[in-house]
Amino acid sequence: MRRHPLLLGLAIALVAFNLRAPLASVGPVLPELRDGLRLSGTGAAVLTMLPVLCFGALAAVAPRLARRFGIEPVLMGVLIALVAGLAGRVLAGPSLLFAGTILLGSAIALANVLLPPLIKRDFPAHTGAMMGVYTMSVTASAAVAAGVTVPVGGLLALDWRGALGFWAVPAALAAVAWVPQLRARTRPPEEPAGGRSLLRDALAWQVTVFFGLQSMLFYALLAWLPSIYREHGYSPAAAGFLLSLLGLVQIPVTLVLPGFATRAPNQVRHIVVATALLGAGLAGVLLAPTAAPYLWVVLAGIGSGSCFALALALFVLRARRVHDTARLSAMAQTVGYLISACGPLLFGLVHEFTGSWTAPLLLLVVLLVPLLWCGVLAGRPVYVRTGSASASAR
Repeated sequence: MRRHPLLLGLAIALVAFNLRAPLASVGPVLPELRDGLRLSGTGAAVLTMLPVLCFGALAAVAPRLARRFGIEPVLMGVLIALVAGLAGRVLAGPSLLFAGTILLGSAIALANVLLPPLIKRDFPAHTGAMMGVYTMSVTASAAVAAGVTVPVGGLLALDWRGALGFWAVPAALAAVAWVPQLRARTRPPEEPAGGRSLLRDALAWQVTVFFGLQSMLFYALLAWLPSIYREHGYSPAAAGFLLSLLGLVQIPVTLVLPGFATRAPNQVRHIVVATALLGAGLAGVLLAPTAAPYLWVVLAGIGSGSCFALALALFVLRARRVHDTARLSAMAQTVGYLISACGPLLFGLVHEFTGSWTAPLLLLVVLLVPLLWCGVLAGRPVYVRTGSASASAR
């Protein structure tokens, strides 16, 4: 069935808007959540890790579900599960908090994998622009959630529960907007027999590790940046605004950069500049956090957003066919998110062990080295191998 591209694009953008808000909304109210539920530092670290761990654990399931039921029904199920998880995590004590977090993380994992190949299939002449819209929607949701979660909680007078529960509303609206898409039940093609496994492809691993490390750095900041600045004397709203700023500056970058990157002969220089900006921001937070906090956050946000946009663009740039894009997306997000899940957990545990933010921030700076190395290799103009032939130049 042929669908209107504008309506489909808007529906995709609405779904994408709900893929990071559930995570970004936790950081600004994490101290209140810990106090309210008497959650230990280790428990808080596990809580911030769980959604990203689900991203990796469930990513490989998405293509099989889509082939069996169709992409559109699976995405509707994703949105319904997301609403249930967002509402459920604030209803009672720690058990429901963790159960709801696992449910919403699992739902987001499926959408993460299915949306990039859907864009490549339905927007073949405008892949770069639509990937920009998709990435912008994801980053915008994180920025908005980080900035408005604390004020919404105060407005609703329901403390941290109201602040987090509010995010079930935009997820429900996205589900309503997705209903017209259920008239179609498109299924991804079956995997061709005899195809070469991407697990034996060096380029696929370079894309995967680059995706995983940039995601690890981002989710560590998403979970803990407000706590860092609250310990430096910032109010909950001011610390939340810094996290919001981290996401806000990513919006124009993630909208524009994929178009430029897809038209460039290679993406090496884009990745080098993005990593350098991220490194400058992290170094500022590490060495002089209160000297110029807005500058550090802007630099880190531009760098992180650029790395994220480039990582998603590599899914379509390093594969020749829609099917290979889906395979590369599934592999990169399965393994990559398992890598990135370690970020919030390690960051929190190192802080708990040392009692300082210096060691965990230094860890993030050190991780920039393998991030840059894998990014430069993944940015070369070659393709993943899908048969016995080697990757070839574009």
